[in-house]
Amino acid sequence: MNRELRFERLVQASPARVFDLFTSPAGQREFYGSDAPGWVVDSRCEVRVGGAWEITFGPSRGELYRHLHVFEAIERPRRLLLATTEIRPDGSRFSFSTEFMFAPRGGATLMTIVQWGFPSDELRDEHGRGVPHAFDRLERALSP
Repeated sequence: MNRELRFERLVQASPARVFDLFTSPAGQREFYGSDAPGWVVDSRCEVRVGGAWEITFGPSRGELYRHLHVFEAIERPRRLLLATTEIRPDGSRFSFSTEFMFAPRGGATLMTIVQWGFPSDELRDEHGRGVPHAFDRLERALSP
């Protein structure tokens, strides 16, 4: 069974600009955010190999998800490799791998996200539904 997700988006900004925004708290607020009233996003990050990146997000303070990423590789501004643990509002947790790539494409950036190692097809599919919206918000934040 293939439990991998892969998404690509051409973003109209340089790889360095996309990488820097993406790894900032403001960029993560956009990426994990929602236009829904009351949506919560808190991002704390130590961008270094072995460093932790914790993002807490959800529809309210009483219903929060937490992604705990540990940086396994950082190749600024081209690539991030992360070991990810998701902790759900009910306390359950699972782990998977996440890779972000930022490739130059004629003045723009091809941003690619690959995630693998999901414990079920349902969890993989759930993650797949949110990524296009995350790209939209990040792209909006990069607009001049």
